[in-house]
Amino acid sequence: MEFQFCGAAGSVTGSKHLVVCDNFQFLVDCGLVQERAHIGRNWERLPETPSALDAVFLTHAHLDHCGLLPKLVADGFKGAIYGTPATLELTRLILFDSARIQEEDVAFKRKRHAKENRKPNPNRPNRALYAQSDVDATLRLFRPIPYSTPTQIAPGVRATFRDAGHILGSSFIEIELTRPAFDADEPRRLVFSGDLGRANRPILRDPECYVDEAPVSHLFLESTYGDRVSDAIETVDDQLADAISRTVARGGKAIMPVFAVERAQEILYRIATLREGGRIPSDVPVFLDSPMAVEATEIFVRHPECFDEETLELSKRGAQTLSNLGLLRTPDESRKLNDMKGPALILASSGMCNAGRIKHHLANHIGDAKNSVVFLGYQAAGTLGRLIVDGAPEVRIHGKPRKVKAEIIVVRGVSGHADQNELLAWRAAMPNPPKTTFVVHGEKSASQALASKIREREPDAFVYVPEHAEIYKD
Repeated sequence: MEFQFCGAAGSVTGSKHLVVCDNFQFLVDCGLVQERAHIGRNWERLPETPSALDAVFLTHAHLDHCGLLPKLVADGFKGAIYGTPATLELTRLILFDSARIQEEDVAFKRKRHAKENRKPNPNRPNRALYAQSDVDATLRLFRPIPYSTPTQIAPGVRATFRDAGHILGSSFIEIELTRPAFDADEPRRLVFSGDLGRANRPILRDPECYVDEAPVSHLFLESTYGDRVSDAIETVDDQLADAISRTVARGGKAIMPVFAVERAQEILYRIATLREGGRIPSDVPVFLDSPMAVEATEIFVRHPECFDEETLELSKRGAQTLSNLGLLRTPDESRKLNDMKGPALILASSGMCNAGRIKHHLANHIGDAKNSVVFLGYQAAGTLGRLIVDGAPEVRIHGKPRKVKAEIIVVRGVSGHADQNELLAWRAAMPNPPKTTFVVHGEKSASQALASKIREREPDAFVYVPEHAEIYKD
């Protein structure tokens, strides 16, 4: 058996782990790379022979975990794609939106290049990675598996999805392999953490833990926040109220990059409760400028199996009972915000500012000191969001330099990712320590920090931080 770390090794986005076991090959996740330094990887064919793959197991529907599925299919993959029902429904939405955004961005770029009489960069293809027809072909391969339902995928291959508490439908995946090459009494058990969430967040249940007494052969553990301890979730409302109140007092607009799935719904709920408590002005208009976020909210309501009655009610209130809430679907509705006078709260995707309508709002508002840009989630290295958070005095948006004069605010504790202590506790809850722990899905410093902490607690543990595209043989 061998593993290849085709993505999210030494970086955060582009999750893609290849497992080859006898004549059965599969991927866990097939995500889009979003860091600018590695963006060219999206055009690579990894794995080299998609047609040889038997399956893809999808941990959740974020773009950096599912966003290259249509390219994989266009390159020849014909196997099954497994995920929870909520994950597959959200993935359909996200992939169609991704194809649309790529087509719009390419058209915008071509128009700009023609206007500026520029030739396209030969190292960055001036075309979309995939078309909506490729998404259609991908959807036909979807096979839903409910939580906590061991499912026989093929002879000697069984998969179980457990709630990871990260976004709606998110999972960590247990895969048991009983193959001819193994001793019949010692099957290989692989656990892929996906992205692990935090306890006590609105809307979602807390993450489950691996509780099987059977030992884990190989654990693939995310490390997005492997080098830090996050602020308490309970402080988020205080930070958000302060950011909004300061911006409104200046007569400015608060631009909020959000992930359309989970984060948008959570922040709308928090804004609603802050209004009800009199902690922010109730007359300031709020705009959710993301057709995908609006539709994602409707998907939430269709999947009560992911949360209890109380959190279902919270998500409904957050999306539907805000007064002065504008749900924007069309580009024309979005553009009208550029001419609007006075304070407003504008939530738009994408959450790392790499694509979509948020880039237009940043281009129009980041140069005004009355405004603020309020970051509510992780910003991967090399993304536009990370450049802004790190204090760049000027950023390039749509091919033009933009001075950063707006107040830059980072709300801590709202992330959907477990921090270092929570990751360590999740692993320590396993009845038996895993034989091997691969630390993935983190910037190199974060992965190495988490690996070091595990070794401190378990000096005999075998913990490995792989490099991109590295092959490990068992």
